[in-house]
Amino acid sequence: MSAPSTLETHGWTAQPRDISAFLGDKQDLKAPEPQTVASIALPSTPLAKAVLDYAKKELREETFNHSMRVYYYGKAIQTHLSPTHPLPVSDETYLLTCLLHDIGTTDKHLPATLMSFEFYGGYLALDLLKKDLRAPIEQAESVAEAIIRHQDLGASGKISSLGLLIQLATVFDNMGGNAELVHKGTIEDVVRHYPRRKWSGCFAATIRRENGLKPWAHTTALGEEAFPAGVENNTLMAPYDD
Repeated sequence: MSAPSTLETHGWTAQPRDISAFLGDKQDLKAPEPQTVASIALPSTPLAKAVLDYAKKELREETFNHSMRVYYYGKAIQTHLSPTHPLPVSDETYLLTCLLHDIGTTDKHLPATLMSFEFYGGYLALDLLKKDLRAPIEQAESVAEAIIRHQDLGASGKISSLGLLIQLATVFDNMGGNAELVHKGTIEDVVRHYPRRKWSGCFAATIRRENGLKPWAHTTALGEEAFPAGVENNTLMAPYDD
């Protein structure tokens, strides 16, 4: 088997933007097996460590824990889907995206711009990775695009493998979407390592704050009230939200 290309390594493979179309009827998917934090590799490259340190410094604990849950849930989903629905992207590139995807929601950044938080977050991530940390341009741009589009849910067009993977993982953690893709044992172990700390209410409040500051925000495309209400009423994660 040939080695993956640089573009594929960094998640630049086109996928259907429609998650339902990507997953199809799911009849060819077996039941997911439990995975643990210990069984899922966490990149320890200098770049990964630098961004991990940056995220710990910049993000509040609730958001940092969410970012790490998104990494582990995404890796569990990627592994589960790989035989029939591959989403090629390296662990390092995916981790960088997870750690930075909500950087635009911080108390420092949310009111600092008129831009929607995902768009400003993509700009911040691109600047950090390309200018400060000298990441490869294909990697920095892939991370930035995935951050910009991680709430770009829809039924038409295409998205990158990286963009679709982080959509699957964020929708899973925030709203319990596609619950059949992750084993309950995986949820329990990930939450044990990275507690939710009432994340559902925390993120719903952030959505409402942005919509109040920026009535034009992209988040409104998901439903000005329907989206935060859906986050608050995440029944899959309710038992773990304390």
